[in-house]
Formats: sequence, C-alpha cells, structure tokens
Amino acid sequence: MNSPKSQGTALVTGASSGIGAVYAQRLAARGFDLLLVARDQERLESAAVRLRGAHGVQVEVLKADLTQQADVQKIEQRLRNDAGISLLVNNAGVGANGSLADADPEQLERLIQLNITAVTRLASAAAAAFVKAGRGTIVNIASVVALFPERFNATYSASKAYVLSLSQSLNAELDGTGVKVQAVLPGVTRTEIWERSGIDASGIPDEMIMEAGEMVDASLAGLDQGELVTIPSLPDAGEWQAFVAARLVMAPNLSHRSAAGRYK
Repeated sequence: MNSPKSQGTALVTGASSGIGAVYAQRLAARGFDLLLVARDQERLESAAVRLRGAHGVQVEVLKADLTQQADVQKIEQRLRNDAGISLLVNNAGVGANGSLADADPEQLERLIQLNITAVTRLASAAAAAFVKAGRGTIVNIASVVALFPERFNATYSASKAYVLSLSQSLNAELDGTGVKVQAVLPGVTRTEIWERSGIDASGIPDEMIMEAGEMVDASLAGLDQGELVTIPSLPDAGEWQAFVAARLVMAPNLSHRSAAGRYK
C-alpha cells in the first residue's frame, strides 16, 4: 500500500549510487514511494533511512544483481504484480574499457546482460502492467554515444543505441494507452561508472562533465515537458528535431522493390 497522497511507487534500478541515487531522492521529494534495486544492500538500506526521514515516503529495498537471470525475473514479477508501481527508472548499467577486438568476452556478456537484456525485460514487464492500469511511465537511461558511437567503445555505444531505439519503438507501440516513455541521453556524468569500468576519466575536460544532480533535474524537467528523448546538455532542441526530421525524410526510400540506381 502506498503512502497517503503518494504519486505511486517508483522502481529505480542501480539506485545505490550515482544517477540512480539522485533519481531516488528527487522522486521521493515529488511524493513517490520507492522500490530501490541494486546489488549493495548496505548502501540501499542507508539511503532508505535517509529518504524516509527526509520525505516521509515508504521506501523498500530489494537486493538484486541484474546480470543474473533469476534476479531479473524477481524484479519482472514485482513489476507485473504490484499495482502500486507507476514509474520505472531503468538506470542500472555498466561501461566497458578498450576496443571490441581486445575485449574480455565475459565482460561483454555482463554488459549486454545489464545494459540490454535486463533493460528490455523490465521495460516489457512494466509496459504490460502499465497498459493494464492505463497509466505509468518508463524512463530508460541511454547515452549521447547512441548518437555519436565513434567517440566511445563499440559495445557500450551499441548498447545505448539499443536503449534509444527500444524507447522510440516502445513509445510507438504504447501510443494511446496512457503510458509514457522517455529515453534520457546524458553526456559525461560524474558517477562511479568510470572507476568500476576501469576507465581513466582524468583526461576528459571538466567543462564536459555534468554533476549527476543537474543531469537528473534536467531529465525530470524533460519528462514534465513530455519529451520522448531528453538530452540534458543540448542547448537547442531544434537540433534534435532537425536530426529526427532528416531521418524521416529518408523513410519513404528505405524499402523499395529495386536497388537504387547508384548501385547499378
């Protein structure tokens, strides 16, 4: 049961630190009860005590490793069966260091499981429950490298391009159901993901690094404005609109009976 005057329950993955922890704080301040998911039970419990005291909301913690199928299934079932959940923040993710040619196959499997498989399965479970309820919001955290993959390594960039594409397709599928979808494309954000991935971020210019709090505040503002895609660093929304328009210009010519003349 939700708190009196609750906005419903927000399920936030990767909630023990960084972007996920900030989302938990901001959503609690907006009146959401919370279901916080991450691997670090101690951190989750500590955050829960702070958030209950500061905002008077209900906070439940659920330890889960979303690279493990059994744990993903546990969260899926909660999304499908808990009618109080009205918001999913699909935030948990991991980076990768080095080129695809030099990558550790097991590291690649973990990245794909967390950044792609878990995100997809949780979004699917949330969509099914939210459509049934006629309301709900799915927020998927992607990255600007989805638009500029040459600037980062292949696996991470491709995983975030998947998240963007998934969000766009899912939004079209959910049209008219009352369910909202948002893809958030942060640039470089000051979180622990760099250290955990073994990436040396010391060479990144400071003017390119956004604090997690500012990133989340911008993302929530974009959600409030009804954006499907939110790019917190982008000053001119017209640039994104032009990007989308250029894609749509190609649409009528992407599938024809005959190959284009330039290939003959």
